[in-house]
Amino acid sequence: MNKRIIIGITGASGFIYGARLLELLHDTPYETHLVVSKAAQQTRAIESNLSAKELYALADYHYAIDNIAAPIASGSYPIMGMIIAPCSMSTLANIAMGNSNNLLTRAADVTLKERRKLVLMARETPLHLTHLENMLKLSQMGAIIAPPVPAFYNHPASIDDLVNHNVGRVLDLFDIDVNIVKRWEKP
Repeated sequence: MNKRIIIGITGASGFIYGARLLELLHDTPYETHLVVSKAAQQTRAIESNLSAKELYALADYHYAIDNIAAPIASGSYPIMGMIIAPCSMSTLANIAMGNSNNLLTRAADVTLKERRKLVLMARETPLHLTHLENMLKLSQMGAIIAPPVPAFYNHPASIDDLVNHNVGRVLDLFDIDVNIVKRWEKP
């Protein structure tokens, strides 16, 4: 079985979600392919202490946003799927409309056309009609819309607990269990 997964990071607030996914997958059998938007680089600098070099070191492979010749731009390159964390509404709209104007949106488009799993951790609130219509359209196309919504049944004690639960649940969608999700148990 192919164990390649693409991680996309956009400029929406929530850089930690993409970085944490890379951290969790770093020492696993899963090969990570990273694409970071230009806006995400700005958000990284605001929301984290990670340098671009440190971020890239978490991934097995990383590609420039404008590198349309990267292997992940082709449907013939086998992957398990793609997670965009966080996913800005701009990126979500471009994917919904089939606008493959950079490697991140091209890889997402390829993921959809090949009927592979595409998970979008959409980060925006409140939502207006166009946001909701784009999410509906993508869901109808096979994407999974997974906004990072906190759970409280697990009694989170920190922001890390909230982040870990969200990214752990997203990894569950790929049948990847990194043992960070406190599962629901009957009281």
